[in-house]
Amino acid sequence: MKSIAGIFVFFLFIGCGSDDNGDGNNQNENRDYKQNMRDFVIGISEKAKTINPNFIIIPQNGIELVTNNGEVSGLPDSAYLSAIDGNGQEDFLYGYNNDNDATPANVTNYLKGFLDISKNAGNTILAIDYCSTPSKISNSYLVNGTNGYVSFAATQRNLNIVPDAVPNNVNANVITSLSQAKNFLYLINPETFLSKSAFIDAVTATNYDAVIMDLFINDQSFTAAELNQLRNKANGGKRLVICYMSIGEAENYRYYWQSSWNSSKPAWLAAENPDWPGNYKVKYWNEDWQGLVYKNNDSYLSKIATAGFDGVYLDIIDAFEYFEK
Repeated sequence: MKSIAGIFVFFLFIGCGSDDNGDGNNQNENRDYKQNMRDFVIGISEKAKTINPNFIIIPQNGIELVTNNGEVSGLPDSAYLSAIDGNGQEDFLYGYNNDNDATPANVTNYLKGFLDISKNAGNTILAIDYCSTPSKISNSYLVNGTNGYVSFAATQRNLNIVPDAVPNNVNANVITSLSQAKNFLYLINPETFLSKSAFIDAVTATNYDAVIMDLFINDQSFTAAELNQLRNKANGGKRLVICYMSIGEAENYRYYWQSSWNSSKPAWLAAENPDWPGNYKVKYWNEDWQGLVYKNNDSYLSKIATAGFDGVYLDIIDAFEYFEK
């Protein structure tokens, strides 16, 4: 849910840098940070689809990974594109500089070039615009729909509320794959809900085709039975339940965080994100971090799959930008 920034910076770098010393100043071994992230996502996908062949993989932002050189003129990266089922893109039309402000046209056009490469490869594009003015919300849905994207107009950057408005392209369909979804609810911050039941009641009162949500609420993970409840749309249809997971940053409020890291951080933990206190950049290619995320038997991915989610929404894909600087 961290907003994209500085997407043009990478033009100064071709995706190869050097290993990070913890503060973003890279001085040692050469490394292809974009390919490292592609490999990470592909590994997550392969592991997840071994458990459930229909498990949905959606990386958010970092859209440059869809080509082999991170440029829109590059060749589509077939291994990466075939490993994912969609791409999430924040701030496509609104919110890039400020919420409710139009994203600069050159940024939108730049992103669209990459997004269309993924769409043309058969993936579903989920566009998130941060806007609250009714006319801008309407325009967001209109333009995204014209582009062939499924979109959500978020009136709050914290993604902690269910909008009052009826979902765009509302329907009573039974949704079993991402390609069938005509709308979605992005609700990854449950802070405004006092209990699981309150969250479940709020979601099941809607008719969204998919909900992107967290595994936990008040440090309790959702169960398979609760996820089955959440799949029910108010009009009798069924929706997908997709779980948010950050793979480019570690979060100090997550179950995996160890208090000892506050004074003696592991080798893979880098600098704190100044815009999101408690979130730390990670050397995402590190085996120990990847073990926590998906390789270990008790990994984050394993918990998500065991709970019964239909897929995973991967955030901070654009972490490669930090290490390329």
